[in-house]
Amino acid sequence: MANMLAVIAAGDLSTQAVLAAEALRKAATALGHTIQVEVRSSLGVRNTLPAGAAQGAQGVILVGSGDLGEERFAGLKRSAAALDAVLRDARAVLEQALATAPAQAPAQTGTKKIVAITSCPTGIAHTFMAAEGIQQAAQALGHAVRVETQGSVGARDTLTEQEIREADVVLIAADTQVDLARFAGKRVFKSGTKPAINDGRALVERALAEAQPHGAAPALADSVAAGKAEPAAAQRSGPYKHLMTGVSFMLPFVVTGGLLIAIAFALGGIYVFEDSQQGTLGNALFQIGAKGAFALMVPALAGYIAFSIADRPGITPGMVGGILAANLGAGFLGGIVAGFIAGYATSFLNRNIRLHKNLEGLKPVLILPLLGSLVTGLAMIYVVGAPVAEALATLSAWLKGMQGSSAILLGLLIGAMMAFDMGGPVNKAAYAFSTGLIASQVYTPMAAAMAAGMVPPLGIALATKLFADRFTREEREAGNAAGILGIAFITEGAIPFAARDPLRVIPALVLGAALTGAISMGIGAELKVPHGGIFVLPIPNAVTHLAGYVVALVAGTVTTAVALRFLKRPVSSVVTV
Repeated sequence: MANMLAVIAAGDLSTQAVLAAEALRKAATALGHTIQVEVRSSLGVRNTLPAGAAQGAQGVILVGSGDLGEERFAGLKRSAAALDAVLRDARAVLEQALATAPAQAPAQTGTKKIVAITSCPTGIAHTFMAAEGIQQAAQALGHAVRVETQGSVGARDTLTEQEIREADVVLIAADTQVDLARFAGKRVFKSGTKPAINDGRALVERALAEAQPHGAAPALADSVAAGKAEPAAAQRSGPYKHLMTGVSFMLPFVVTGGLLIAIAFALGGIYVFEDSQQGTLGNALFQIGAKGAFALMVPALAGYIAFSIADRPGITPGMVGGILAANLGAGFLGGIVAGFIAGYATSFLNRNIRLHKNLEGLKPVLILPLLGSLVTGLAMIYVVGAPVAEALATLSAWLKGMQGSSAILLGLLIGAMMAFDMGGPVNKAAYAFSTGLIASQVYTPMAAAMAAGMVPPLGIALATKLFADRFTREEREAGNAAGILGIAFITEGAIPFAARDPLRVIPALVLGAALTGAISMGIGAELKVPHGGIFVLPIPNAVTHLAGYVVALVAGTVTTAVALRFLKRPVSSVVTV
């Protein structure tokens, strides 16, 4: 098995460069070899070859012309190829390069055992894309790997105690807080999901080189995601990560409560909540949804924000602060404030309270929950509760009274944010804002957010059918999967297309999603369930103005597809598919 390198310089042909890189990887896999491919285009450098990559490699393929960074490969066998040649027959290009390289790669040594956990706020696309990236990268490097995914349906492929005990390194690729209690004494490396998706190989190599024993690292509240393959500004930790952890744990309560309330209205009518309906099935479902699941939304949000900051001792103070926020009328804004107060207060107490080692066990179960709840509760009652409640009441009244141009502008903004980074921090900010307002009975932003979030993958899927000459064969096949993800409100289905041609694809996605958000807000559509895509639309009372809502979704999808037709270049003249 040979270990090859490749550098592609493509100028403005960013899409063709990505396709050429993928073709080389597939050819190498088919021939039983490994290859690392660095892509250089007008959009920057992707999948940068790590320092020292030339050591142990058998050769490098230099594709295209321009700055290829050839000085890095002194003494390494080189072969040159045109970009068109790689796109036509990547296997032939690779075989020619192998003919000039040493016939046998050095035997791979130092096989490691890696265990990993991936998680994202909604626990859907990014969680599993990151897991796949880590698995493929570790296998390509010759290491054994097991990945636990903490998704929307809970943990899958849960790591066993034996696997953790035998592991050489623990890799955490998560955008939410992950409980590290199982990994005491193990070498742990923490990152966001994005490095695992974009360049899993580089992330695995960094984890093996830089992981630190758990317990020797800085406090959780001060830790920083270690995905240095991203620009520093793109790394997400601290308050943002804590907030997303709270949102991820809150979502199941919102979804469950919203669906139960919608079903209750379908069975018992719009007055199902009145005392006259007591004893009926509809009233029982309403009680479970409204006074059960919905009542736990804000405490869950606050509790798990505090958990993200202060670990398990923060949960109790956070939830206590959250229930006080709900009772004071401060809603989700109060829950966010309570979560941060509880988390940072508990973390401070944990660092500064010193007890005899025989009494140290009292801290997590007695002292920290008690003192943390006391500080948080007093702060909510006497300091922040009333002002935040007043601010939320003002915001809710303003949103409920929105009409005409104001509603349309808000819809444009929410829609554009949902499509801008397709599951990234901008998308999650709009989604968290819309979801939190459900607790205050403000449902129009949620309707705009979900419809707009469905548009990017649906618009791409439609464009691959109507304007096939703008897409390669692989992209047209991927369009089917994007459509399925779109109808389920998984915006991340558009990411592969945007990554290949961001300057043309992203504006088209933003245009269609913004139009959908504007129409949805303009007609006053309300959505009581924050997820589910088209599968929740048939449920009576889950969404209002259903016909107009569907029109908004269709209009945005068609707009995105047409925009892609005009913005993307035909590919048939470049690649024969």
